[in-house]
Amino acid sequence: MLNEFLTFINKQNLIQPSQKVLLAVSGGMDSVVMCDLFSKAKIDFAIAHCNFGLRGEESNEDEMFVKKLSIKYKVPFFVTTFQTADFAENEKISTQMAARILRYEWFEKIRVQHNFDYIATAHHQNDVLETVLLNLTKGTGIAGLHGIRVKNGHIIRPILFAEKESIFDYVVENQIIWREDSSNESNKYQRNLIRNEVVPLLKQINPNLENTIQQTVERITAVEDIFEQEMEMLRKQITWSDSQAIYVNYKAIQTLSQPVIKLAELLKPYHFSYQQSQDIFEAFDKESGKTFLTPTHTLVKDRTELVITPKNLQAFTSKTIEKNNVVVEFGERMLNIGAITEIEEGFTVPTAKKVACLDADKVRFPLQLRKWKEGDWFCPLGMNKKKLISDFLIDQKVPLNLKKEVYLLTSNGSVVWVVGFRIDDRFKVTEKTSKICLMEVK
Repeated sequence: MLNEFLTFINKQNLIQPSQKVLLAVSGGMDSVVMCDLFSKAKIDFAIAHCNFGLRGEESNEDEMFVKKLSIKYKVPFFVTTFQTADFAENEKISTQMAARILRYEWFEKIRVQHNFDYIATAHHQNDVLETVLLNLTKGTGIAGLHGIRVKNGHIIRPILFAEKESIFDYVVENQIIWREDSSNESNKYQRNLIRNEVVPLLKQINPNLENTIQQTVERITAVEDIFEQEMEMLRKQITWSDSQAIYVNYKAIQTLSQPVIKLAELLKPYHFSYQQSQDIFEAFDKESGKTFLTPTHTLVKDRTELVITPKNLQAFTSKTIEKNNVVVEFGERMLNIGAITEIEEGFTVPTAKKVACLDADKVRFPLQLRKWKEGDWFCPLGMNKKKLISDFLIDQKVPLNLKKEVYLLTSNGSVVWVVGFRIDDRFKVTEKTSKICLMEVK
């Protein structure tokens, strides 16, 4: 099996010698075999384990088993515990869907933080068969018919060449110990029902079912690749993003052939279902502000675009800015604070919204950087009267889900700058200004 493993990796161009891989290891037979193959192939790897807290002490015993596995192979070990049932209930989704969302988001976080090239999961040919049948039963698009890809972004499936039977033969031959998940026998889970009841019946019709499905999947994947090329061109044309959100020009979608299919494909990375995509499309001609939710993202239909924001935007508390501070990080952005300087002859006040040019004599350090709240007000540049921040944001047509990410810079309790929008008229540079303080948000 080791030779087949190495041949498959080379044929699929999955891993280069200098790369390192994070293995998703549950402790079950498939993931334990994957660990053993990586070790024998001398590939640089680490182990990541999710404790979903769904099987009481059995879940904790799985965690300890996988930890010992990392010691055996002398590789780094990462572990986390999720309140999966609570998350599933709060988001009104299945436990299995909740576990999938939680684990892949965590795996990606570990991958980025520790510079892994890929995340490897232990899916095999039988998983492809079960996935295709399950997707067909529940309704699916072209992506659901290809089952499980060998490579999808930073996720790879290096034992997708193997059938369950050959994996079992490997553990017997090499006397490998694994943990058996008792929930695999329960038909209350849809995938288990497919595996335990449906597949055996279908194999009475076609004993070579796994290989047949695999050949079908390869043909469907080729068609999907053509579709993906078209979708990639469309993404570049009608979507864009910044540090806060992803934007989709829905006016352009309305002019396309098969617009719902293409909208669903654009929204799939943010876990919107096909039914939600239909509902979103129907909202295109309705008033702005309609909101749609997934466990991970919020979508707001704005005036000319869809605005998508992650639910887990970093929480922010007030930050104090001293006179000698140069850079202050907040959320995904940075505030660069220039030194106080004498104003030079011929100086022109910058007009960019992301730059604040302030009369330094009117600014009192330390400053405070915080999110706005109801009741906040300022005197917008060019006006000599107060305006509520809430009204100002309406005038600026800030999408609903981005309003909560608007920050204020304050001096001695007074708003100096609605960051990235407009400074307060009381702090502007005038003919009497002798010193200036420049700030820029990036």
